[in-house]
Parts: sequence; structure tokens; C-alpha cells
Amino acid sequence: MEINQITSEIINKSINVHRTLSPGLLESAYKECLCFELIKSGLYVEKEKALPLIYQDVKLDCGYRIDIMVENKVIIEVQSVETLIDIHMVQILTYLKLANCKIGLLINFNVELLKHGIKRCINKYYTL
Repeated sequence: MEINQITSEIINKSINVHRTLSPGLLESAYKECLCFELIKSGLYVEKEKALPLIYQDVKLDCGYRIDIMVENKVIIEVQSVETLIDIHMVQILTYLKLANCKIGLLINFNVELLKHGIKRCINKYYTL
């Protein structure tokens, strides 16, 4: 499946979850429901995927976890906050770089219309 198809499916499923649950819940509720929807649609999903840190050629297990990884191609960072701030974008960009993943979606479910809570992120350091 192509990345644009994957991100389109993720966005559609996110909208379904948002319409069903509405804003105001904890991040964990949206994450669980989104994973359920994505798996149900036939996508390969890893929740809370461990992300080691490689520092000076040494693999360190620092406890970093990607909220959701879809098809080993797209990272989803789920939020349920009043407003996305710069650190949220920095966090997903760092995860993209550490995982050598090209595309990420930062999704804030605590908005009236979900389209206002979705940010597409591109890893400028991505290598094939």
C-alpha cells in the first residue's frame, strides 16, 4: 500500500473515532479505538512500539515508544490537548528521525472538528 493511501485511511478512521467518541477523553481512549479501527481495516498496526536510541553507535533502551506505527511506514502521535504546541511537532519529528520513517501524523482529538487537529509531518532526514 502506498503512503498516501495509508495516511488517507488513517485520517478516515481517525475521523470515525472522533465522531463516535467526541472530544474530551484521554489520549489512551482515542489510541485504542484508532488501533482497533485500523486493524479492522486490514492494516498492520503496532501500538506503543519501542524506539531505541542509537547514540555513538550504541543502542540505548531509554523507554521511548511510538504511539502507533502503521504498515512500518507511518508514525501516528496521538494527543488529546487543548492546543498543539511546538514540542508536540518536535517530538514526532524526532521519532521520525530515530525510526528512519518518512511520514508521521500528529493527531489531536481534543478539537471540535478533527481536520483542525491533524498535522502531517515529513522527515527531511529520511533515507531509503
